[in-house]
Parts: sequence; C-alpha cells; structure tokens
Amino acid sequence: MKIAVCSTQAYDRQFFDAANQDGQHQLDYFEVTLNEETRNIVTGYPVVCVFVQDTLNAAVLQALAEQGTKLIALRCAGFNNVDIQAAAHLGLHVVRVPAYSPHSVAEHSIALMMGLNRRIPRAYNRVRDGNFSLDGLLGFELRGKTVGIIGTGRIGLAVAEILKGFGCKLIAYDPQPDPTCIALGVEFVSLPQLYAASDIISLHAPLNKHTFHLINSAAVGQMKRGVMIINTSRGGVIDTAAVIAGLKSGRVGALGLDVYEQEGDLFFQDLSNRVIQDDIFERLLTFHNVLITGHQGFFTREALTSIAQTTLENISLFESSGVCQNEVTMELLR
Repeated sequence: MKIAVCSTQAYDRQFFDAANQDGQHQLDYFEVTLNEETRNIVTGYPVVCVFVQDTLNAAVLQALAEQGTKLIALRCAGFNNVDIQAAAHLGLHVVRVPAYSPHSVAEHSIALMMGLNRRIPRAYNRVRDGNFSLDGLLGFELRGKTVGIIGTGRIGLAVAEILKGFGCKLIAYDPQPDPTCIALGVEFVSLPQLYAASDIISLHAPLNKHTFHLINSAAVGQMKRGVMIINTSRGGVIDTAAVIAGLKSGRVGALGLDVYEQEGDLFFQDLSNRVIQDDIFERLLTFHNVLITGHQGFFTREALTSIAQTTLENISLFESSGVCQNEVTMELLR
C-alpha cells in the first residue's frame, strides 16, 4: 500500500525500510508533524502513519477522510493524540502498536530512578570539572523501599519484575489488578494508600479522561514527604505546576520525566540554538533534583524493530482482510 509516514527521523527510515525489505509497501517519508496546518501533505494516501507528536483532531481527520485516507497507523501504543470518536464517525480505522517492547520503557524508568537517587548527572558534571567532593551526592538503597506502580500493563509489570530483584516492597494501583503482578508479590491498594506509603511512585498509565492530571495538587499533598516520582507514560498524567509546587515545598524529593505535557513543541528536534519559550519546562530545568529525557524510553533497537514490523503487519492485515486485532475501538476509551 501507499503509506505516508509523518514526523520521521533518520532512525524511522532505517527500521521501516528494513521491515519493508520485500517492497510490499510504498513508504513515503515526511519530516513534518501532521496537524491542521500540514494536513494537505498526505492527500491521496490511503494509509497515514503517525507518531505521538502528530495531532489528529476532528478537523485533521475530516480532511484526511476527504483526501482518500482509510487507515491511520499509529507507530506507538498511546492514542490520546487521535480523536477516536471522530475517526469512527468518519469511517476511518485506527490501529496501533500495543506492546512494542515493554522492557525498553521499563528499563528506562529504572535508569531515571537510579540516576536521580545516586545523583549520576550531577556527579558526572563534577568529575568533568575536576571536583571529586561527595557532598550533595548522598543516595539511598532501593532494597526495602516501597515503590508504588500506577498502571500494571506490560510496562508496569516489567518494572515490577525488575524492582523485585532490587528487593523493593511493591504496591500498585490499577482498575484491573493483574494476576501476574499478584503472583509476583505486588499488593494492589487504593490511590490514597499508594500515595501515603510510597518512597517512589512510577507512572505507567495511559492518558485518558480518568488519568488526565492524576498527579495533581491533592495527590501530591497525600504523598510521603521526599517522594520520588517517575513518569515514562504520558505527560498529561502529571499536572506539572502542581509537581513544581511540590518540588519547592520538599514534598516531592525528586522527579524523573521522559514525557512532558507540552512536549509536542519541544521533543524530537534540536532546539539548542533557540530560546525555549515554555516557561514551565524551563522552571523544571532549574531544579537539581529533576532529571528529564526527551521521550527516549522507547528508543532501543529491539523496540524500533518491533514498532516497524508490527506497524507494517497491521497495515498488511487491514489491506488483506479489513480487520486488525490491534485496531483502536470505542471500547478502549471507556
């Protein structure tokens, strides 16, 4: 099929070309982000492949439907950037990659925990400057600490498995407790219980109407003083202003982010020669106990291989049968 691949980087081309080495599909790559201003670039493409920073609201979807698009292929697990209800109304099908490599994101979550706890970025910069003082680098052992995992899908489960090896006490919250997590020794509790008991909180929930700003002022107020918060899920799960207030008061002792609520204006591009206009993001960068990466959790060879292969498999299945097990339906919004 003829596919428009939007928001592409060099690594997207590398892995998609490898997955398409039989030449079954025609892949046309566009570096620009798909949104209301750029929607006409994909005119005539029956399939449009998009990523997390593309915006497919009702207006964009209407234009795509009128331009001949039949299928939206997400090369990611989340679908909060697509108006699924509008897509269904327009007869557009949406497919995704629900589990490209949960271990990639899980391991990055642990890396953020360890980097913050043992002050790795700060220590690295000191040594580069010839400063070998240990003052301000004091950490703690993960063993015996209580880690609260919010969202126990594949990534949350992988995080639990890793932390089990560290000897952590694991508690979790999920509307549908996972039997595998329970067998691992994870105790499912209410959100207030998780907030109050956790030394570290790791977020692995999808972004929807139930999880938008789940971590807000009220939630921060219930947390143990000095709590570490890790978010590798979606930026909108955290009310950034509320967490900044928590950092200033000391209620939040450390914050590790691989996602950010307004990341669409920042991530996946080089802004090193520009003045960043996002004052909230810039405020985050002033804290010594905040560690931010630019949506890097998925970025492994294994994950990129799986993403490309599954995306093209989804498209091939839709082309041959009109049905795909990875289709995003209205039921997933509930």
